[in-house]
Amino acid sequence: MEYTIGTIGSHSALNILNGAKEEGFKTLLLCEKKRRFYERFNVADEIIYLETLRDIGNKEMQEKLIEKNVIMIPHGSYISYLSLGFLEREFKVPIFGNKFLFRWESDRTLEREWLKNSGIRIPKIFEDEEIDREVIVKFHGAKGGKGYFFAKNREEILKRVGNEKNYQIQEYIKGVAMYFHFFYSPLEKENILMSIDRRYESNVDFLGRMPKGFEIEPSYVVVGNFPIVIRESLLEKVFEIGDSVLRESKKIHEKGLIGPYCLETIVTDEPDIVTFEISARIVAGTNPFVPYSPYSYIKYRKKMSMGRRIAMEIKNAIERDRLEDVIT
Repeated sequence: MEYTIGTIGSHSALNILNGAKEEGFKTLLLCEKKRRFYERFNVADEIIYLETLRDIGNKEMQEKLIEKNVIMIPHGSYISYLSLGFLEREFKVPIFGNKFLFRWESDRTLEREWLKNSGIRIPKIFEDEEIDREVIVKFHGAKGGKGYFFAKNREEILKRVGNEKNYQIQEYIKGVAMYFHFFYSPLEKENILMSIDRRYESNVDFLGRMPKGFEIEPSYVVVGNFPIVIRESLLEKVFEIGDSVLRESKKIHEKGLIGPYCLETIVTDEPDIVTFEISARIVAGTNPFVPYSPYSYIKYRKKMSMGRRIAMEIKNAIERDRLEDVIT
């Protein structure tokens, strides 16, 4: 049986489709009509244009994808445009990775339970107690930093959130943000550090260049990503954190993490690593590493992007008759 790798036209689609082509797969893109630029890159063998990405869930569309033997690669837009309940119970197209963990990354209460039970250092969360330090307020879901804001007291927070109930008040950790991109292979039983990035956020990354006398409210909307390499003496700690989160994922769901996942952290001047978020799928921070990162090149001694590593795992699973081990 010949399979096609597909994804949604957003987030990390170019990375995913290019990696699939490198491993010899046919590729399919589901895309809003207004995003014609994908045609310029020649990475999709077929593009299906939709009025809205929510149309992916239509029965007819699912039947078409199943008929084409499509394996979908999830990224942040799946969580933004399709409901979690629908993905878990009604979406019948095979998805690479573990879709049953998306709920845990989207709900900050569940996410914190996952990280806390992993035994790693995480920021303090304020509930009813007095706020005695700087905090950052984060809303639930994959929104790329949109809506986050910095605060110093509860009165300010209540004024800003209005009627919104789904948010978390998190201790603001001072340090350098680093995002660790792991890949866990159920076939090889190997947890791999593929790359590390730092986000470029608007407008908080502009504030240091702002002229004197001007005031501006910080915002944390992600507009890009750039590569970073961590101090080598900290790599053992990075792997300890990744392995701990991986072990805990298997307690949440029998399959645990499959393929790419990302740990969002702050590296302090102690130095220590404080983990504040997890993404249980590919993140856009892997995009600067096409065709490879220092870590993936050293590991594989050839060009290996996250998109290609995903495709390689699918190819190996098909050849070993173990596709069920890497899809949900």
